[in-house]
Amino acid sequence: MATPYEEIEVGDRTVRLTNPDKIYFPERGFTKRDVVRYFLSVGEGILGALRERPTTLERWPGGVFEGAKLSTRADNRGDAFYQKRIPKGAPEWVETARIAFPSGRFADEVCPTELAVVAWAANLGTLTFHPWPVRRADVDHPDQIRIDLDPQPGTDFTHAVAVAPQVRELLHELGMEGWPKTSGGRGLHVYVPIQPRWTFTEVRRAVIALGRELERRMPDHVTISWWKEERGEKVFVDYNQMARDRTIASAYSLRANPRATVSAPLRWDELTEVRPEDFDLETMPKRFAEVGDLHAGVSEEAYDLTPLLEWADRDARDHDLGDLPYPPDYPKMPGEPMRVQPSRAKKA
Repeated sequence: MATPYEEIEVGDRTVRLTNPDKIYFPERGFTKRDVVRYFLSVGEGILGALRERPTTLERWPGGVFEGAKLSTRADNRGDAFYQKRIPKGAPEWVETARIAFPSGRFADEVCPTELAVVAWAANLGTLTFHPWPVRRADVDHPDQIRIDLDPQPGTDFTHAVAVAPQVRELLHELGMEGWPKTSGGRGLHVYVPIQPRWTFTEVRRAVIALGRELERRMPDHVTISWWKEERGEKVFVDYNQMARDRTIASAYSLRANPRATVSAPLRWDELTEVRPEDFDLETMPKRFAEVGDLHAGVSEEAYDLTPLLEWADRDARDHDLGDLPYPPDYPKMPGEPMRVQPSRAKKA
């Protein structure tokens, strides 16, 4: 007979797991209990990625079954959904941070401060945590650059890996270091900690400058074109991941796929030796016990963004390169070019 609930001690808190035997990953038989135990096994790492950060919860309360749909609608209708506001009935020890959306509306998001919050969220069906690149003390000034290397159709993880060393070389030229991780899917992310002195608009502008320089040096392999019809079989540097309210899966988050892969921190020297499927709910605890939190350094450094903003100024001055389009759900931004697909613009 299935256990209706059980209680676990996480630090000084008691967290109740409801229906712990519920199957979350049918293909591999992983249960809700397995998911919670996984997050506790990488506790130092997942909390390091989330601590004091406003965090959107990607909830799969019914598990990852065939045909399940992830809703992006504000009414959260679907088999899975993004929870941007703290759920009703949350324990008093689940803290929040108030953030502003591009629309001007506000929300109080979950802001993890202890590991029990991660376990509580996992009991609600949270598999993937999407933290903002800001801390609660200053939600308007990012303290991280998140470089998203997104392989386009015809390319895969190996192509992102081939681009990564050039990313690191550019960062070194700027006096910075980056910390890579798998996305849990086909892509690769590189985190760069920065001083929280610049706005989202300025940090996004800096990432565009880095993407443009990367595209110049690897024109056959990299694109920064927002329009899919212009990208070709290249790796897209998704600069809009630095727009306000755009987030990516945190390090150590589970991904909603049949294998239950993990967004796994990596060492630079192992990029060519691994595949995303090497890291999952079953294998990651052992790896974490052996290597620890490979992203710990992200919280220990804070680089000056000025050199990269000087590259952006150079592009505007010498190459007449300004802003690039925002996502379609964003209000029109000052200096932004038309959001018209190039093929449609030509027809018009």
